[in-house]
Formats: sequence, C-alpha cells, structure tokens
Amino acid sequence: MANTIELKQQIAQGEYDAAFTKLYGASAVQEQRKRYTDLIDEFEKKYGTSRTIRLYSAPGRTEIGGNHTDHNNGVVLAGSVNLDMVAVVSPNEDNIIRVKSLGFDKIDDVDVNVLVPQPQEAEHSASLIRGVVKGIVDAGGKVGGFDCYSTSNVLRGSGLSSSAAFEVCIGAILRGEYNNNDMEKFSQVKIAQIGQFAENVFFGKPCGLMDQTACAVGGVITIDFKDPEKPVVGQTAIDLAKHGFVMCISDTKGSHADLTDDYAAIRREMESVAEQFGKKVLRDVDEDEFYKAIPQLRKAVGDRAVVRAIHFYNDCRRAAQLCDAVREDDFDAFLRLIIEGGHSSFEFNQNAYSIKAPQEQGVPLALALSQKVLNGRGAWRLQGGGFAGTIQAFVPVELLDAYKAAIDGCFGEGSCHVLNIRNYGAVPVTPDM
Repeated sequence: MANTIELKQQIAQGEYDAAFTKLYGASAVQEQRKRYTDLIDEFEKKYGTSRTIRLYSAPGRTEIGGNHTDHNNGVVLAGSVNLDMVAVVSPNEDNIIRVKSLGFDKIDDVDVNVLVPQPQEAEHSASLIRGVVKGIVDAGGKVGGFDCYSTSNVLRGSGLSSSAAFEVCIGAILRGEYNNNDMEKFSQVKIAQIGQFAENVFFGKPCGLMDQTACAVGGVITIDFKDPEKPVVGQTAIDLAKHGFVMCISDTKGSHADLTDDYAAIRREMESVAEQFGKKVLRDVDEDEFYKAIPQLRKAVGDRAVVRAIHFYNDCRRAAQLCDAVREDDFDAFLRLIIEGGHSSFEFNQNAYSIKAPQEQGVPLALALSQKVLNGRGAWRLQGGGFAGTIQAFVPVELLDAYKAAIDGCFGEGSCHVLNIRNYGAVPVTPDM
C-alpha cells in the first residue's frame, strides 16, 4: 500500500502503465494516468493528504443477448466494457462509509452498524452502499468504514449498468479492505449476488442478476440463471476486429429516472404467466404447455404479459445460439441473431419507449437511423433495461464514420461511443494485476 503522494509518483513513473493497458488499452494509458492522478488529488482535497490508499475499478457492461431474461432465471450473453467506476479508498476507524463522487455535490455517509433499509435512501446510492454492507455481513464477512472518492465514465441511465458497477465496486472495496480480498469466500459471482440483493431490497428495484454478474466477472460471459443461487458462468471471446467490425453504444440522452415501474412491470407480467402454472418464474414453465394455454392466459393476465413471455422463451434460446455463433466464429449468424433479438425486444417485450411518455422515442429513432445506415451490413438492437438510454450496434469499420455522423447528428456530438470489451471485472488496480 502507498499513501496519496507515493501513489501519484508511482503513476507518473509509469508503474501502473501495464495495469492501465490491461484495463483500457495501450492507447488510453496517458489519459488514465491523468484520470487517476486527478482523482487522487480530489481525494486529498476532501479527506487530507498522505492517507494510505488503494485503487479499485469496476466496469460497466453491455448486454449482447438475452434482454430481460435474467429475472425469470433465463440465459444471457453479456460483456464488460472499457468504461468504469474508479475509486480511491482509505479505511477509517469511524465505522462510517463516506463516498464522494466527482461531479456530484452530495456525499453518501453510511453507518455500517445500521443495516436495515432507510426509507429516505430508497432509490439513492446510499441505499446501495448499505445493502452491500448488509450482504457482506450476511455472508459472514467483516465490514468497516472507509473514505472514498470516485469517478465514473459509465454513462448514467444508459443501459451500461452504472448502478451495477457502483454496487460491485463497493463490494470489491469491502472484500479488499476488510476481508483480505478473499476471492473464494467472496467470489465475483458472490459479489454480484450481494449487489443484486442491495438493489432489490435496499434500493427498491427488482432487477435480475445479469448486470451485476457481467460487471463483477468481466470479459464476455454466458450466464445461465436456472439456479439463481448458483448461476452457471462461462467465458468466451468475440474478435470483432478480425471481421472488420466495431461495437458502438449510442446514447439517445433519455433518462432512466421514473422508469422503475416500467422495468418492474416486465418482471411482474412474466411472473404472472408463470403463476398460472403454479410456478414462480417462466424458466420453470414448459414452453409447449405455455403455448397451449395462451387462450386462457390472455383472459387471466392480459395480452402484453403473454407476448412478453413469448419474448422470454425466444430470447433465452437466442442467447444460447449467439454463444454458439461466437464460439464457432459464425459472424453472419451472430449479426442475424442480434437483429432478431432487437426486433423481439421492441415488438414483443415492448421496452423501446415508455407508454407514459410516448412522444419521447429516442431509442426507436436511434434504431431507425441504425437500420438506414447498416441494413444488410451490420446489426443493431436496444439493450439493457430499455425504455430510454442506449442502443448497441455492430458496425463495419468502413461505415463507422457514416454511422457516427448519423447518430451524433441526431443526438449530439459524442453520442456514439466506440467501445472495447474489457477482460477484468471488479478488481483492485495494482501494478502487478
């Protein structure tokens, strides 16, 4: 461990360049040197100089296949990206966790001795911190206070899971500072489960486990949630450059605020179908039996619940097929399945825009522009929770300038982000990582 002055010197002398290359790519080393150094400067302004500190990072994620399937124990394909939350951390003896985020005036103060949801914290970041602390304690871990200054370039409200990155980063900090970075007791999947618990119980959002798992584990992963207590995680790789493609995440500048009810309705309606068969989740309902029962289901739960269930079955199957296409390097099949999944999300899962504000349709507009530029040459889809935020596209390099011009021309300069898959999840950032 080093104090703030020593760590800044180590960064300036290039001791962290290898770590930055692994996390962000060789071309980003100088940018990350400045980013981390500036963050340590901000830590010193808030908490004092010469404190002993550690660095932590947790990435955002992009969903590749399996849209809204995780919360009903389905199958997904996801990847962590080279946008992340970075935290400068120093333990304290106050039993208080203090988290200050760059660009935000408030600071979250959480007493680790109070481990029940606080109503005034619902849907605020303090609730996530408190929930993660509770999850660590429930799993037999130790907790304590720390002072933290953080920054994140994971686009907020974008479908890249800024909240999941935050949760698993807090989990990684508590694992590192108070549990000897025990990767057996607190595996990346366990840290993900604790993050989901925090979001479900303390924050008040009934999310599944995909976001946290992808952010915590890193790389390109398949996740089968048949047993959510023991999700089956497998890793694979996508070589986009080999096929002359890049992945673009385009920010339509829509906010995820006030959309919790929209997200919750998808899970609620899928589970309402399962309830008609005496089951909790759709994964436990035989697909053939479901189709036979559609006439009765329409009357019992409504048409939207039925078509969302159809999306669930199709997209679980498609996620597995996407994984096969990646492993077999069948890129044409990969692109076709991406487009099919995008249509299913829009038409059957119906999470392209909120019916509460039908005049706001940034996601459908971005998809329409993508189709105009890429039709027959690439693939495009909405991703994440949907209703607002970002879309994903796989773009041939020769069309990248035209694609960025179309997206940026509509949603503003810099709306189209060209991202890489990162192979590290929620980790301490060290010279020898």
